[in-house]
Amino acid sequence: MSRIGRMPIAVPAGVDVKIDGNLVSVKGPKGQLSKELNKDMIIRLEDGNIVVERPSDTKNHRSLHGLTRTLVNNMVVGVTKGYEKGLEMVGVGYRASKQGKKLVLSIGYSHPVEIDPAEGLEIEVPAPTKILVKGIDKEKVGALAANIRAVREPEPYKGKGIKYEGEVIRRKVGKTGGKGKK
Repeated sequence: MSRIGRMPIAVPAGVDVKIDGNLVSVKGPKGQLSKELNKDMIIRLEDGNIVVERPSDTKNHRSLHGLTRTLVNNMVVGVTKGYEKGLEMVGVGYRASKQGKKLVLSIGYSHPVEIDPAEGLEIEVPAPTKILVKGIDKEKVGALAANIRAVREPEPYKGKGIKYEGEVIRRKVGKTGGKGKK
């Protein structure tokens, strides 16, 4: 039995959940999310808890059980607390700024790179080398943070680039002088 899948999801006060077959809609203080989940999973609302059950013990149903429960839980957490992903810029002259809703990155290219956030996402720049991506949909927050990081991924020799907060870059040793042609 899936340990994650069998745990009920507590619905906090102020959160409205509607389950219509495999379409789950969650409305809370930060916004509203709806997602169409796998039609095989059984999703029910029982006395203030959301319960996800699987119809059989086939490998496919076992793998979908925990996933479905986690997706519903992410929706509930998103509309109550929201999600946030932090990025750091490492490198001389690397900086970020905001122009309206757009994020403008100066990271060593001949031109500044502009990134426009998707609907429902917000970008903050608390410091010139720090970027915060905020939103209620965990998937969209992570995807935008990954797109920002992909503009200049950290390189292993000097560690320059855009990295996630707390990410450790494995460093490599550069070339050594050694014996060469004279």
